[in-house]
Amino acid sequence: MAKKVQRKLDKWKSKSWYNVETPEFISRTNIGVTPAENPEQLIGRVVETTVGEIANDFTKHNTKLKLEINDVNGDVANTRFIGHEITTDYLRSIVKRQTSRIDTNLDVTTRDGYLIRVKPICFTVKRARTSQIKGIRDVMDRIVKERAGELTFEQFIEEAIMGKLSANIYRNAKNIYPLRRVEIRKTEVKALPAAA
Repeated sequence: MAKKVQRKLDKWKSKSWYNVETPEFISRTNIGVTPAENPEQLIGRVVETTVGEIANDFTKHNTKLKLEINDVNGDVANTRFIGHEITTDYLRSIVKRQTSRIDTNLDVTTRDGYLIRVKPICFTVKRARTSQIKGIRDVMDRIVKERAGELTFEQFIEEAIMGKLSANIYRNAKNIYPLRRVEIRKTEVKALPAAA
């Protein structure tokens, strides 16, 4: 038994620690350390953090970012953005009875060729009629597609996670039926541009 413990300790000692950093467009922040025997083992490893941790803003702790390590320089593991999601407890807290929840799910291509799946969600003040729900969903789809076509990947993701995209949807859809809340529930990078 002692030999087994010793072997585990030796294996642990042989590992190096690497600083994990967020991509440049998310303000290049160190979000922690991760161990590995060699740098190649880190490539493809997925790490999660929240916007609140990066921005040092407690109000943004309900937005989780998914990052994938794609490059290691010395003891720094660089990451690329692969998606974000709103925490389920936050989502539950904004669902109310006698209101309508309107979801949509669409794949859009940014100006620089990234294919992203975007899942916006709207909550109305009271229960909406089917025609109003369809109208709001059409507005959500139109705005997300338009913004994706106008912006680069980094600009689009920044708008999605910082609330600008949901504010834009809110402004345009509230005339159809009063809205209580609009969020971009989830984004997911489905494909990179051919050159990337």
